[in-house]
Amino acid sequence: MKKLQGAHLRKPVTPDLLMTPSDQGDVDLDVDFAADRGNWTGKLDFLLSCIGYCVGLGNVWRFPYRAYTNGGGAFLVPYFLMLAICGIPLFFLELSLGQFSSLGPLAVWKISPLFKGAGAAMLLIVGLVAIYYNMIIAYVLFYLFASLTSDLPWEHCGNWWNTELCLEHRVSKDGNGALPLNLTCTVSPSEEYWSRYVLHIQGSQGIGSPGEIRWNLCLCLLLAWVIVFLCILKGVKSSGKVVYFTATFPYLILLMLLVRGVTLPGAWKGIQFYLTPQFHHLLSSKVWIEAALQIFYSLGVGFGGLLTFASYNTFHQNIYRDTFIVTLGNAITSILAGFAIFSVLGYMSQELGMPVDQVAKAGPGLAFVVYPQAMTMLPLSPFWSFLFFFMLLTLGLDSQFAFLETIVTAVTDEFPYYLRPKKAVFSGLICVAMYLMGLILTTDGGMYWLVLLDDYSASFGLMVVVITTCLAVTRVYGIQRFCRDIHMMLGFKPGLYFRACWLFLSPATLLALLVYSIVKYQPSEYGSYRFPPWAELLGILMGLLSCLMIPAGMLVAVLREEGSLWERLQQASRPAMDWGPSLEENRTGMYVATLAGSQSPKPLMVHMRKGTSARGLLYARMTVSAACIRSTDKMLSCLQGAHSSAETCLGDFKPEICGEEVTVVG
Repeated sequence: MKKLQGAHLRKPVTPDLLMTPSDQGDVDLDVDFAADRGNWTGKLDFLLSCIGYCVGLGNVWRFPYRAYTNGGGAFLVPYFLMLAICGIPLFFLELSLGQFSSLGPLAVWKISPLFKGAGAAMLLIVGLVAIYYNMIIAYVLFYLFASLTSDLPWEHCGNWWNTELCLEHRVSKDGNGALPLNLTCTVSPSEEYWSRYVLHIQGSQGIGSPGEIRWNLCLCLLLAWVIVFLCILKGVKSSGKVVYFTATFPYLILLMLLVRGVTLPGAWKGIQFYLTPQFHHLLSSKVWIEAALQIFYSLGVGFGGLLTFASYNTFHQNIYRDTFIVTLGNAITSILAGFAIFSVLGYMSQELGMPVDQVAKAGPGLAFVVYPQAMTMLPLSPFWSFLFFFMLLTLGLDSQFAFLETIVTAVTDEFPYYLRPKKAVFSGLICVAMYLMGLILTTDGGMYWLVLLDDYSASFGLMVVVITTCLAVTRVYGIQRFCRDIHMMLGFKPGLYFRACWLFLSPATLLALLVYSIVKYQPSEYGSYRFPPWAELLGILMGLLSCLMIPAGMLVAVLREEGSLWERLQQASRPAMDWGPSLEENRTGMYVATLAGSQSPKPLMVHMRKGTSARGLLYARMTVSAACIRSTDKMLSCLQGAHSSAETCLGDFKPEICGEEVTVVG
């Protein structure tokens, strides 16, 4: 496609849409690009891939913590309300864009080239996230291998990495079950194993002096990237089969952990703490913001993964049904994960004689400190530890597949002639480059860099991208046109609920989230470590860079057009001539034969907006010939005139030389 467009720029007389195949050079236009691009081998591939993408590490280590700190059971009220306002509509919007166009996050902006910078910002965000996300998978692999022993290494003190503050839970009580020691001055073996052995954070003075590379973490990161590469080697044809295991097996393990957890003594204490409704929390704006944030990040909207997966669907796949299956399934999984986690934390609380809120943590602290410590208190502790980390591994890999597939698809869609035949090689190069960039995370101070990436790579920048996407589709492209496209694809138009959310509720909620995140900004920290000002500035610039991609893309799009600034903006905001379904048999109505390189029997269809005095769309079916092209150019130039009417321009057009009648629609 890019070759043809380049030739078109050198010969401006003839629009590439109106060129015959022989006019467009010796490029083989018989290639079915959609088929060459690849598709899911079955409908279940797509559904399981979406479930695996959305159900990730955040369901296990973020949702339960956010629930109990924001009103327990009462948190479910704002959670499901925000799911209805933001989660489901934005999820459906992104799937619709991808499936309708069969394009990735960059090429999909043929819908309105003015906003292509939003696609570039999406790629930048997902690239940064993929770098540190695979490091978390490397930590999981580290613990997975460490669990293959009869005695968990974080169960006891007395190892070379332990300090004098280390205290085992078995000796923390006296014979009467009392706590004779001041536990606030002690450290658990699992915490020292994580910080002093796995991270070796004592070898770093801070983010500015990361120290040496940890060879064991380096090898785990390498293994993580090798696994990801092998699973996406053949695109969705390979990853679509892997998810049959990685998307379903976590549920089996979660069920096993849940059954084991609720049968432990003290389990009900943790569950009660997790779900006891505290409705007074609903009066706080923080709870509603937390619920919206959890929905926003849990569903993965704005990262491009949903759009990419949907782009490999058949044109009439029922994504309306799939939207509700995935979003509601994700919410239910989060709630079940809370039961599994807090039942074990309740048992741990009873064993240690500490309140539940003192043993509960969120994020890596839960996965690599608290839960591993709880595993040491169970019979067959290595078995349960292995199951837990294997569950985290499968949860993480699904999301990582989506991140890499998003990047590869977006770039190959931009350069299909060069990259699609070598997609496997290109995927390998992407994995190697990201592995090398992630080596900083394997150093003694790598956790500081991971926290910085986690806090800023997908923070306010991601919200700006999603707001821009929502407004561009509904306001610039037009909500009515978008609904017509969905009707053409699914057989029905979205109802009032979806249109109201897309037009008002979802953008307003996201804007409130954006303002809240800026007003309530807090500098990054890890434990007692406070990041220096230069690191904070680096993080802010990281978030701003993705935002700046949007105006930069607008500038490029405007410079490519001709005329006054307003005319350039108008032209750049209109859909590209070949926007629409990728396969010709799916192009009906206004999209008939507007596909560049179309091999359908001529006539072709030309469409464009009329001038300021001529409203609607002009469709001219014509058989391409040199005389027809000259006459058509004259007509198109007339339509671009500031005061030209449709009737005047059609009067200058000579349809007889094109062989068919001109039809005016709209």
